[in-house]
Amino acid sequence: MRFCCNLGVRTAAVCRTWERSLVNLDFKGATVLGPEGLAEAELFVAGGMIVDGPTGRTVSLPGYLLLPGIVDVHGDGFERHLAPRRGAMTQMAEGLVAAEAEFAANGITTAVLAQFVSWEGGLRGLTFADQVFNAIRETAPSLVTDLRAQLRFETHMLDLYDSLPERIDQWGVEYVVFNDHLPHARLAEKRQPPRMVGQALKAGRNPDAHFDMMLRLHAQSPEVPHALDALCAVLRDAGIRMGSHDEATREAHDTWRARGATISEFPETLEAAEAAHQAGNSVILGSPNVVRGGSHKGNVSAVELVTMGLCDALASDYHYPSPRRAALMLDKCGVADFATCWNLISEGPAKVLGLTDRGVLSAGKRADIVILDEKSHRVAATMSQGRFSYMSGDIAHRFLAA
Repeated sequence: MRFCCNLGVRTAAVCRTWERSLVNLDFKGATVLGPEGLAEAELFVAGGMIVDGPTGRTVSLPGYLLLPGIVDVHGDGFERHLAPRRGAMTQMAEGLVAAEAEFAANGITTAVLAQFVSWEGGLRGLTFADQVFNAIRETAPSLVTDLRAQLRFETHMLDLYDSLPERIDQWGVEYVVFNDHLPHARLAEKRQPPRMVGQALKAGRNPDAHFDMMLRLHAQSPEVPHALDALCAVLRDAGIRMGSHDEATREAHDTWRARGATISEFPETLEAAEAAHQAGNSVILGSPNVVRGGSHKGNVSAVELVTMGLCDALASDYHYPSPRRAALMLDKCGVADFATCWNLISEGPAKVLGLTDRGVLSAGKRADIVILDEKSHRVAATMSQGRFSYMSGDIAHRFLAA
């Protein structure tokens, strides 16, 4: 079976538009986060890349920070743009355009959109997911921000296992994360979980039928491990990047690693994070956890794991302003130096995704740049591969005067 290697092939018209929107600029006077750390330096951009020497118009940017663009390795906050109200899901492309505006305003130059296929239905159901993935494949090539799709798949949906590899191929998905959100303890006691009725109604289901479905899925638990072994082998052989979600124990991590999962998303305990780190797997933590000062579910603190060196990347999770805020907060609290903290939202996640062409500001890399006001640390402008996706305020005058 052939798997897609990207989100789609640009049409000739899109390519021409993309090339015309590239800028050749020489940034001077700003504080630049380069390979050697923060320093006042010049930065040159041409043809969508960072280059060695002057190429175009000079833009004077004293009072600003030039930083590597944020690579968001996992986020589902885009849902509010694609389905602002129940039933309002007909304009997927327009929703992605609106989502991109939010990415850009928060300094995100590469965004992984995490879309569920889950028994929960509604915005996490197969029908909605099919619309989302098709929209990403069709719309992403015409946008400035690099949008990529992640499938979050619920492990107990055994009826989809046979068709899943073909669906992944059709959707152009390269990254799959496995979840199990069934409340097994409650279901084992035949008790309805909290908020189940509301969940059922959101999915357009009768609550009793929804509960019966959950019980049936729970009853299939003994069949799931063997089925997962077979499915993961197919995906691994096809070069699909795989991760596990919410691991709580070393044993759970070791099981997923044996299946070919190389990424541990949001480990719930220190034990699980240490197991992933020791095995050489990538650990992704939620930046809202950092900003909040702890997990909203009572799991291990992300700040604690970052301090211990057990974090490879911070993700937006459900809140796109959080990666920038988390990196700045970690620096301010003295957890690490600025470059190390920013690396958690730039080069770190780029490495997790296997994207060696971005994440650092050095010659030969993509011109993915976020420009912050040096005093307020607000995003002033965002550039993805040499094209501006966002610009606001005083900095616009700098460019107009250039």
